[in-house]
Amino acid sequence: KGRPGLGDKGHAVLQEVRAYWEALRVGTALPRRDQIDPRGIAGALENVFLLERVAPGLARFRLAGMKLADLMGMEMRGMPLTALFEPDARAKLSDALEPVFSAPSVLELWLAAERGLGRPPLEARMILLPLTGARGEPGLALGCLAFSGDPGRAPRRLMVAGMVREPLVLQPEPAFAESATTYLPPPPRGKPLLRLVSSRSF
Repeated sequence: KGRPGLGDKGHAVLQEVRAYWEALRVGTALPRRDQIDPRGIAGALENVFLLERVAPGLARFRLAGMKLADLMGMEMRGMPLTALFEPDARAKLSDALEPVFSAPSVLELWLAAERGLGRPPLEARMILLPLTGARGEPGLALGCLAFSGDPGRAPRRLMVAGMVREPLVLQPEPAFAESATTYLPPPPRGKPLLRLVSSRSF
């Protein structure tokens, strides 16, 4: 019967958010939070979220699309990012999350949800893209989560199947730019759908 995967729509949502973020960069600078306009990512709003770093390796949702609420069965605004994940995955997530803000880096995660009664197989992809505040201060990230089909009975907490960290060069480097570092297996191919909590202010 196969596994659901993400499919073309899921990949398109992730690509839309990444392309929008890249378009906001001036040279090698990071985009600012106040540059984010929901109209620029209208096709992905249900999947999009905004994170704020609150401690090393810990971030909370300042805004979260409805697809995250579908997955967890609750509004995620104000909740820590780790609330989306199985307890066994949280330390790994925290270690990978800190460089998003401090290095900074782009982080991509390949995810799967636990299965059980009313909880069919579910695969997901997440991307985290660093932002700065209005005065250039670090500590924010634009994120997107895509998964396929009906999430089933909430909450559906996630496990990390693989991740890729892409260090960013913010100033010209002498002779090279560091390339992406892959941690875990190669990405599964697949399909998603998701909705937004509020598209009024992002």
